Amino acid sequence: MQKQQTRQSESLKPLIEFDDWAELAQSDPEGFEARRKQAIDALIARMPEHKQQRMRCLQWKIDQVRDRAGSPMAACIKLSEMMWDSLTGPGGLKEALDRMSNKTPTPLPNADILTFEAHRPHA
Repeated sequence: MQKQQTRQSESLKPLIEFDDWAELAQSDPEGFEARRKQAIDALIARMPEHKQQRMRCLQWKIDQVRDRAGSPMAACIKLSEMMWDSLTGPGGLKEALDRMSNKTPTPLPNADILTFEAHRPHA
């Protein structure tokens, strides 16, 4: 029983201790960024290999938004918009789920149908 409770309490433990990270961000911004990058790299490394490159590209995009934003709040808003777009925008998760549940039929591509003469072998 004790072993089970220990496992349950460990599984409920957050991956990141917010107060520790907040204190580090205030006291040592460069150390915070180094630790943040290390944590992100470790998380990506634990993902299946076929997903790692996509996650690195996404993290690069997130880092670019953060670097270009005028403030942490502006970065937060822009990243939130990106998440909503990936959920509800064209080709987003909602559209994919709707297609899977057949609520929205998959549109057929428009194409011109070409006719060709039958090939006759030379005699």
